[in-house]
Amino acid sequence: MTDPIKIDVWSDIACPWCYIGKRNLETGLAEAATDADAPRVEVTFHSYELSPDTPVDFEGTEIDFLSQYKGMPADQVEQMLERVTGVAADAGLGYRFDILKHTNTVKAHELLHFAKEQGKQKEMTERLMSAYFTEGRHVGRIEDLADLAGEAGLDRDAARDALESSRYLEAVRADQAQAQAYGIQGVPFFVIDGKYGVSGAQPAAAFAQITRQVWAERAEAPAAN
Repeated sequence: MTDPIKIDVWSDIACPWCYIGKRNLETGLAEAATDADAPRVEVTFHSYELSPDTPVDFEGTEIDFLSQYKGMPADQVEQMLERVTGVAADAGLGYRFDILKHTNTVKAHELLHFAKEQGKQKEMTERLMSAYFTEGRHVGRIEDLADLAGEAGLDRDAARDALESSRYLEAVRADQAQAQAYGIQGVPFFVIDGKYGVSGAQPAAAFAQITRQVWAERAEAPAAN
C-alpha cells in the first residue's frame, strides 16, 4: 500500500489566514477523498510565531495591536479586518475580531506539541483557533490553555503540567528553526510530500488538485527494488 502523502503546515494560532488555510485544506482533502483512488494524507502542524514579542495580556483590541505594533492607521486596519472576516465567512468561519483577545502564542504552540504526542494535535489545533478567532477566549495563559486542552479531549492536569514545565518549548524552537531553513517568511505555509511548497491560504480546489497530482505521481513512479 502506498504511504500517505505528508502535508506539513507551518502556522500560528493568532494568524487569521492560517485558520482560513486550514479550513480550505480540510475542504480540499475532503473533496479528493471522494475519488475512486482517494489519496491518503497525513497532516502535521508546526509552530511559527508571527509576533513573538507580544505580551501575554495585551491591553487593547486587535485594531489597537495592529495599529501600535505594525504602524498601520486604524481605518486601514478596520478595512483589512473586514476583508479577512469576509474571506473567513466564505470558508465557513465566523471571525469575531471585536471580542478577540490578542496574546503571545508560544504556550499555545507548546500545547500543540503536547497534543501531538497524545495523538490529538488535529483536535487541539481546531480548538485553539476556534477559541481565539470565534469565541474571544484567551489562548496565552496556562490555566486557560489547560481548560481548552480538556475540551479537546486531553487530560487537563497533564496539559497544565506540560505547560508549566516548558518541556515542549524545545520542540517549538525546532519547528521555527526548520521554517527558517526552508526560507519560510510568512504563514500559512504548506510543504507537500517534502518537495512542494505552497504559500498562503489557497482555495480548497487548489489543495484538492495538488493532492491528486502528488498521488498520481506516486502511482506512476517506478517501484523501488
